[in-house]
Amino acid sequence: MEDHKIENIELQFLTVDDFEELKSATLESYGGVLDSFWKKDHIERLTTIFPKGQVVIKIDGVLAGCALSLIVDFDKIDDQHTYADIIKGDKFNNHDNNGDVLYGIDVFIKPEFRGLRLGRRLYDYRKEICETLNLKGIIFGGRMPNYHKHKDLTPKEYIEKVKRKEIHDPVLNFQISNDFHPVRVLKGYLEGDTASDEYAVLMEWDNIYYTKKSKRASAIKTVVRLGLIQWQMRTYNSLDELMQQVEYFVDSVAAYRSDFALFPEFFNAPLMAKYNHMYEPDAIRELAKYTAVIVEKMQQLSISYNINIITGSMPEVIDNKLYNVGYLCRRDGSLERYEKIHVTPDEAKVWGMQRGHKLQTFETDAGKIGILICYDSEFPELSRLLADEGMDILFIPFLTDTQNGYSRVRLCAQARAIENECYVAIAGSVGNLPNVNNMDIQYAQSAVFTPCDFSFPSNGIKAEATTNTEMILVADVDLSLLRELHSFGAVKNLKDRRKDVYDVIRVNK
Repeated sequence: MEDHKIENIELQFLTVDDFEELKSATLESYGGVLDSFWKKDHIERLTTIFPKGQVVIKIDGVLAGCALSLIVDFDKIDDQHTYADIIKGDKFNNHDNNGDVLYGIDVFIKPEFRGLRLGRRLYDYRKEICETLNLKGIIFGGRMPNYHKHKDLTPKEYIEKVKRKEIHDPVLNFQISNDFHPVRVLKGYLEGDTASDEYAVLMEWDNIYYTKKSKRASAIKTVVRLGLIQWQMRTYNSLDELMQQVEYFVDSVAAYRSDFALFPEFFNAPLMAKYNHMYEPDAIRELAKYTAVIVEKMQQLSISYNINIITGSMPEVIDNKLYNVGYLCRRDGSLERYEKIHVTPDEAKVWGMQRGHKLQTFETDAGKIGILICYDSEFPELSRLLADEGMDILFIPFLTDTQNGYSRVRLCAQARAIENECYVAIAGSVGNLPNVNNMDIQYAQSAVFTPCDFSFPSNGIKAEATTNTEMILVADVDLSLLRELHSFGAVKNLKDRRKDVYDVIRVNK
């Protein structure tokens, strides 16, 4: 092909009319081995039961390569199956239009066209089919054509050496470079394959866009709208006045069809003004008496306005101990509680606040989320544990009185987005409460942060509010971009962790 200028490369569906050319190309590709080609009735059957799975590449009208596939039910495939088990003679009875994986039964490039990366085009087409048909992934039995040169090794040892580039295997190396990974060794896979000693490797590619079919009317969203409330600290004469302002903000972000409303840490602190004459630890315990009522009212708002509400945080007394807690009010009416794990020195010294112990992710109809209250965001171990549980969005309600404190929260939040390959939303309060002790002037700039990669803003900032101004911030985040980042990012912070050197583990209480 070096002396021939290519004018056209085209991917086409295979048809029965291509049979004679396909037969010739197959014999060239497989070295003229007797019967190493598909019969005409095979092609008729394949192109009838699954036409989209059978494609050829033509260069200037000449058939240069081919890929043939079936759809199978993965649970019905034996762990130790053979090639004959998959194709089942002439009828290909394993094909199941309701199956969940694409099984590759053949792929080749004619020798004269090798070196043009045509094989990658065929594999890319298979991946597109998987995504279009919402299949879990691609599997096939991959040959090990150089294994006969290293029969002193077990198949497992051979595969490991291929992965470490100590042995070159043209088939395995190509498949691994195209994002396929070995699952298990198949013994006696292809009868007569002496080069591989009849061994094969079950190779798998995972479709990161696959969504499990659900019988429910609702489905997990991929584009999620976040509504952040940058709350103005002001005097309220009663709980009803404060809740009127809460409902105003919930109404505002819900009007933009937001999936979440995020309130700041201690947004209800203005209610402490009437207890300002009391000893500070007693005053905040009086504030804690409002928490159950506020949560109940916000739970009702989440249902009424069809929005998931993250209540920021409030003081709560449990067994006579004071904690900093918040609640996730889902729009289906369910309720979840979270706690501040690390209290600040000021919270402990002035109020006697106790450290929490509860850390978990929360399933929602808009992705799996984590919630860390203010100071907790400055401890990367917490968010790493949440990331290991599949967290998509980390919410951080905060309260900071100086720009220094705010910068700690903001910079740590941005780091959490990068290292955990997730979105991070932070919301704080602004203004001041002159009639409440230990509540100084508030400094905040609420924001939504992203990882830093090609599919995201280069500076990792999706949206940010105006500093020290009461307002709402609404931003969309695309969860499918996270799935792509996990597998195809310029760097892979989650996958590349050296768990053989270090790890982050939970300590059960």
